[in-house]
Amino acid sequence: MRQAFLRHVRRFPWVTNVTLYGCLFAGGDFVHQWFSHRDKMDWSHTRNVAVVAFSFHGNFNFFWMRFLERTFPGKSAGMVMKKLLLDQTTAAPLATSVFYTGVSFLEGKEDITQDWREKFLNTYKTGLMFWPFMQFLNFSLVPLYMRTSFTGCCAFVWATFLCFSRQSGDGTAAAALAWLFSPKQDVTEDEADTPKEGTVVSKPTQN
Repeated sequence: MRQAFLRHVRRFPWVTNVTLYGCLFAGGDFVHQWFSHRDKMDWSHTRNVAVVAFSFHGNFNFFWMRFLERTFPGKSAGMVMKKLLLDQTTAAPLATSVFYTGVSFLEGKEDITQDWREKFLNTYKTGLMFWPFMQFLNFSLVPLYMRTSFTGCCAFVWATFLCFSRQSGDGTAAAALAWLFSPKQDVTEDEADTPKEGTVVSKPTQN
């Protein structure tokens, strides 16, 4: 199975890498909604995230990895650090910006830069605690034809964080951790309208 997959990636690198990246990125939104214990899945939001992931993030990452390898070939410490520096100062802020503005555009928001203005800086700083380590492993250990797939696996986690930050967070790791480890309860409308056991419902007095 593994060998068959690797042969497929070598034979169809663009299709396989971009498809896997897009599916994993969209899966991050699914996990965010599932973990939030929502009564109903917002499939339109998952669709918008998938459109941005397939149309931009997956394709951009595929060609970006090849550009970095041509510009700084090899896996020596110096070349890896140059790739890492350029990636985090160029590709990372661009990808974050496209996510916030792209999803807002697909949702038809009047001001598609609002989320970007409010959360970009915090999100970028949080990304610096995650992506440099992932990309260091990527540039050091992963062959070029698999790098976008590896990035997609990391993006699965990152997309979960991005979707939380965009909908209810502020782009900080602290907010995400508070959400992740906070107790969550499924509350239905019937449960919300039903008084808890032990409470006394006062009746209006009659004159």
